[in-house]
Amino acid sequence: MEPNVLAAAQEIDFSLLAIFGRASFTVQLVMLLLTLASFWSWSIIIRKFIAYRFARREGAVFDRAFWSGEPLDELFDAIGPAPSGASQKIFAAGMLEWRRSHRQDGGLIAGAQARIDRSMDVAIAKESERLDAGLPFLATVGSTAPFVGLFGTVWGIKVAFEGIAMSQNTSLAVVAPGISEALMATGLGLLAAIPAVVAYNKLSADSDRIRAGYEAFADEFATILSRQLDAD
Repeated sequence: MEPNVLAAAQEIDFSLLAIFGRASFTVQLVMLLLTLASFWSWSIIIRKFIAYRFARREGAVFDRAFWSGEPLDELFDAIGPAPSGASQKIFAAGMLEWRRSHRQDGGLIAGAQARIDRSMDVAIAKESERLDAGLPFLATVGSTAPFVGLFGTVWGIKVAFEGIAMSQNTSLAVVAPGISEALMATGLGLLAAIPAVVAYNKLSADSDRIRAGYEAFADEFATILSRQLDAD
């Protein structure tokens, strides 16, 4: 390599900010989009890990209270009709419908079991929606970010070839800026996609386990109430 070409290449600043500043508008837009997607993905990941940990802890605490032998009416009076915990909300939905199904004379309105089941199913559906909120965004980032980065890569290579054509020179000083922005776009695409995919798989599995716990509790609670209904 000629000394003057090598010297020109060494003078080029290849820091991330410098590469971004030299990049074409299209590649800059791609980089910004991928960076924002990465930051937003991480915010969802952190919030979901905290929310799932709280949901598991709340569920464990409520299970201990539910199976402690305390009368269900007293437990319901203690937590109220509008509790904050997910397990408590499912329990409250069933108990509220249970109480509404009793007439003033103490008898039961027909179809009480079906209404109780539907009330708890609605509560589970609402909690499932909260559990899954944000996960579709992670899936979208994980599946599209590499291709968005690839688009920036292709555009950066195009800019590099345009520089060669305009300068009629294939030296490193001419090619390096375009190639560097292309590789940076590729790297940002992977940086956004890989954590999103890994976190989506982990969080989806956690969400399914938590939801399964809610459904198992609802089934057990419905069985208890069904036994009480048959006794009445």
